Amino acid sequence: MAPFWQYNFDIDRYINRFVPAPPWQFTPYPVAYIFGHRKYPSEPAFGNLILTARALLGVFVSILLIQVISHQIPWVAEDGPRIIGSFGAAAVLEFYAFESPFAQPRNFLVSQIIATVVGVSVCKLFQLHSDEEWIRWLGGALACAATTSLMGLTKTVHPPAGATALLAVVDDKAAQVGWKLIPLALLSCSIMLVVALLLNNIFSRFPLYWWTAAELRPTLKEQPSGLSLDEEKGKSQGFEILIGDKIVVPGHIQLSAEERLLLEQLSSRL
Repeated sequence: MAPFWQYNFDIDRYINRFVPAPPWQFTPYPVAYIFGHRKYPSEPAFGNLILTARALLGVFVSILLIQVISHQIPWVAEDGPRIIGSFGAAAVLEFYAFESPFAQPRNFLVSQIIATVVGVSVCKLFQLHSDEEWIRWLGGALACAATTSLMGLTKTVHPPAGATALLAVVDDKAAQVGWKLIPLALLSCSIMLVVALLLNNIFSRFPLYWWTAAELRPTLKEQPSGLSLDEEKGKSQGFEILIGDKIVVPGHIQLSAEERLLLEQLSSRL
């Protein structure tokens, strides 16, 4: 047994079995396309001039929309920040470095939830002790550190979320709104993600995955008839299709009816 300091905690080993794979085969392809699904892989057909121009538009539109929409919320217009400062950094990831694991929806959304919950909790806790400035500095450091560790354990690292946790403690307006910072962050994430889906899929693909690139639990409707995939599919972790007495297909490989028939014919000849 390996010593404690060599243990590697992988949260996906425990939760991926409960997360269903995206139902792209039941979704109209134009809709699935906007959500990042591709039937066939494609190579980038445009240079960096087009991509940087798109990033310019995406960052501008998303940041502007977040400010305009959030300003319509009464408590934001009166007391709160119109936009959380860390979303400037998030916009760079979502519209220029969107192929990074840090920019995928799981990392983007979950990390901001963790950051705001931790940041506001630490802020409230330290406000009970004292209003002195050094207490807020200590709280800001603790919130950022705790958020970083939690993102690492949950495999949701998104660097701007560290700034969100810090701002939740040290920024006066963010500290003033308290728990309302959480729905404000979720609203900002939603707006930026919608703009990213609409723009990034024009010449590229976004996201590369919604939860993880690894195999997820297939839905009941995804179980191909005639193939023995109930238990074998969950056990198959590689990229191989096994043909023998039983046909084992990894969950990330989607087969058409013709392909399934071909595999059954090959299996009957072996």
